[in-house]
Amino acid sequence: MNVDNEEINRRIEEKHRLVPGKSALLVIDMQHGFLDEGASLEVETGRAIIPAIGQLINAFRGKKAPVIFTEFVYADNVPCLRGDPFGVEHLPAKAGEPTGLGHPSSNCLIGPNAAEGVESAETVEALVPLPGELVVQGHTYDKFYGTPLDLSLRSQGITHLVATGITTDVCVSGTVISGTTRDYRVTLCIDGVASPFPDLHDAALKLLAHKFARLKTSDKLIAELASF
Repeated sequence: MNVDNEEINRRIEEKHRLVPGKSALLVIDMQHGFLDEGASLEVETGRAIIPAIGQLINAFRGKKAPVIFTEFVYADNVPCLRGDPFGVEHLPAKAGEPTGLGHPSSNCLIGPNAAEGVESAETVEALVPLPGELVVQGHTYDKFYGTPLDLSLRSQGITHLVATGITTDVCVSGTVISGTTRDYRVTLCIDGVASPFPDLHDAALKLLAHKFARLKTSDKLIAELASF
């Protein structure tokens, strides 16, 4: 099969280049429960991408473009597969029993017995949302599913998204694919995503670049914004 990759890449660039007044930044699940040292589901590599995401946030805010934060949450009254069996750490901690990886730890639990400290569902202070910026709490890996994210974007006329956050292979991939299904042009910030599993991180980048998203570094995206 003869494939003109140069032409395909040109078309991807043309269709996905950020558009003034129609572009938004997604900051996916940059929460204490995943980033703090000692959290039961700590993603150590996630701390390394905070500076790049912070620079993108400032660039989008400087252009009065929407910055939207998502938070993965678990609740006693919204049980889902992410707690049992794929994330027992999200289940409520039991008094007197071990917590941490592989144990119920109340990670990102909200509600009457909400998690605190290193297990908190709140976005980390280094990237804290400003008053008025949308924070979407989602109970699944796909942050469009069961949330007002799509409605918010469409009501603002947004057609182009930049995706950042954690983890590349789970919530980021799930949200990016869901966004493209809804006909958004999605760009993934290469140095603004991370996973605790290098092989899955690399595989996710290849998969997303193959059919779902344009891949760009934060400096290239900031330069694109500056050209508006």
